[in-house]
Amino acid sequence: MKSYNKKMNNVKHINHRSLHINHAFFMDKAIAQATIAGKRGEVPVGAVLVDAEGNLLCRDYNRTILSCDPTAHAEINILRAAARKCKNYRLLSTTLYVTIEPCVMCMGAIVHARVKTVVFGASDPKWGAAKSLYQMGQDTRLNHQVEIIEGISADECRSVIQAFFRNRRKQKNAE
Repeated sequence: MKSYNKKMNNVKHINHRSLHINHAFFMDKAIAQATIAGKRGEVPVGAVLVDAEGNLLCRDYNRTILSCDPTAHAEINILRAAARKCKNYRLLSTTLYVTIEPCVMCMGAIVHARVKTVVFGASDPKWGAAKSLYQMGQDTRLNHQVEIIEGISADECRSVIQAFFRNRRKQKNAE
């Protein structure tokens, strides 16, 4: 029995390590989307959605300016695309990776879609609804709770958005 328990502990440890590696891998994909958004003049937030088997379902970025749509946040774009792709508005057993902590609107949509896990890079002390201002994913008054994992590639995620706003301020001052 001790041998069996030791093997099972090793399996759990290996799975945990590989899961962490996957988090960084998928967050890199979200960061790439954020970079595209920034180059297009959008606030650089990127997101990807992954199914339970680790298949990338969708990737996108903020498009509020390009779409003239205040709801076109990266997370909302992902949820819409994935629902169409899966032909189901319930996105059970999925993991959403996003560079910045989701806002209230996005967390509401994430709860409604029944996303299993949200992994975000940098927290958002002004708008964050996953951990910072609100903890919508863990609110037991709602009919679904979301696992929240924060801080994956946080420095890189924060750097992308800070550089964008620093450059925007420089451009305004130059004008």
